[in-house]
Amino acid sequence: MEKNAKSNSNSARARFDSFNTINEKPVDDISLEFFYTPHSISALAFAIAIVIYSAFVRDTDNVENNIWAGMLCCIFFFLIISVLAFPNGPFIRPHPAIWRMVFGMSVLYLLGCLFLLFQNYETVKNILYWFDPTLKEFHIDMDKEYGVNCSDVTLERIWSHVDVFALGHYLGWMFKAILMRHMGILWAISFMWEITEIAFAHLLPNFIECWWDALILDVLICNGFGIWCGLKICQILEMREYKWVSIRDIHSTTGKIKRAVLQFTPESFTSVRWLDPKCSYMRIFALCQLVLFWQISELNTFFLKHVFELPASHLLVTARLIFIGVVVAPSVRQYYSYVTDTTCKRVGTQCWVYGCIMVSEALICIKHGRELFERTQAINIVVWLIVQMLISVLCVIGCVVWNKYGLTRENSRDLSPIKNTSSPKVTFESNHNSKDD
Repeated sequence: MEKNAKSNSNSARARFDSFNTINEKPVDDISLEFFYTPHSISALAFAIAIVIYSAFVRDTDNVENNIWAGMLCCIFFFLIISVLAFPNGPFIRPHPAIWRMVFGMSVLYLLGCLFLLFQNYETVKNILYWFDPTLKEFHIDMDKEYGVNCSDVTLERIWSHVDVFALGHYLGWMFKAILMRHMGILWAISFMWEITEIAFAHLLPNFIECWWDALILDVLICNGFGIWCGLKICQILEMREYKWVSIRDIHSTTGKIKRAVLQFTPESFTSVRWLDPKCSYMRIFALCQLVLFWQISELNTFFLKHVFELPASHLLVTARLIFIGVVVAPSVRQYYSYVTDTTCKRVGTQCWVYGCIMVSEALICIKHGRELFERTQAINIVVWLIVQMLISVLCVIGCVVWNKYGLTRENSRDLSPIKNTSSPKVTFESNHNSKDD
């Protein structure tokens, strides 16, 4: 009886530790106690002082300014509560408080999406006009067209398509590679996205591209080079030995500056294995689900921009992309742990919130883009879903078989980067006796 009770207690503790690591990772090695000591009373006094100054000192004659000030004050207080109460997720660099605020902003964004979901189209447009009155002068037909005169294939024409959006495309795929760290899955997502563009081209004119633009610029150059660079960064980070020295133990000025800068780098960088020869069918299903959700999240970006008629270079579009990228980073890590760690029985809170955001955005697009979706060709959507499912399943099963029969652990690093213990290791220790520069 005692042995069984002790075994159950140990297993429960293991499950809790596994979930706690991805939901609220503790800081084991604290260099400066001041930045990791609770300051709840100080934060309360500071917040009250800000409210008193904002409420009684500022001019309240302008109604719009009053609304802005009230909204910013609510966001300010909510972020303070986020730092005090919310989990930081799986990351602790540069500071857990940063990731608690990211979680708080994701909750605020989710609440905003739910609010917009219960408004009509005119109300949402008026809200956007209130944020930026210049949007009244823009119509989606004014957006740049890419699928024009496709037979005119010249070097000058191809170069004209290499714009700031191509750079964003490349950086986006490099970021995706750093998150996923699996070449097979990344290439499957890249290929499936081109199929997605073809399936939804009758709804989104921006998806109509020339064949050389889709195959050469998108798939080979932007996607391919971005994936290669991202995986190369992962290999470099995985080969390092992360041995951190307290900034108080570094005596040189240069060493202290370097250590402060390195605080914005990962605390550790473990290798990932989405798939292995012994993975279960549930993991294969979960990975196929992730690939499909990735496509929906990408589609939300283009449908939101099209339905509410926002230019591609608008600040709201750019800010949303950056914000979603920051939120996705801990979400993918939590989803990976939930899928691959058998002791983790719950998905992380940041991943849960992002799932709600993705669904809310999709519902907003469907509700407010009703006229657009009335032109939907059902056969395209059905074929798209079938193809997405087939490619996802075939890719995942193919990667499992490839890892099992085709490659060894050492030469399969391109598919799932693995730490090379024989490679030279880079430490983050500074020379304590070095002189100031």
